[in-house]
Amino acid sequence: MGEIRNGVSAAVLAVAGWRKSAHSGAQGNCIEVAALADGGIAVRNSRDPRGPALIYTKAELAAFLAGAKDGEFDDLLG
Repeated sequence: MGEIRNGVSAAVLAVAGWRKSAHSGAQGNCIEVAALADGGIAVRNSRDPRGPALIYTKAELAAFLAGAKDGEFDDLLG
């Protein structure tokens, strides 16, 4: 089976309106998101703005956020 990749160079998305949470720390430990013209949502590491960006559908990101709000991933922090 071939390698499956999801992502593009964030440099290609330089014109995207990147933003990050107001809760992000000054140490640069955050991600940035951008809405794309095709309805997708790009996510990148704020410490590597020219690195790869992952692209998600609105439904995929909504499912992740719902799980995060419900505490489904809290065990990863402990």
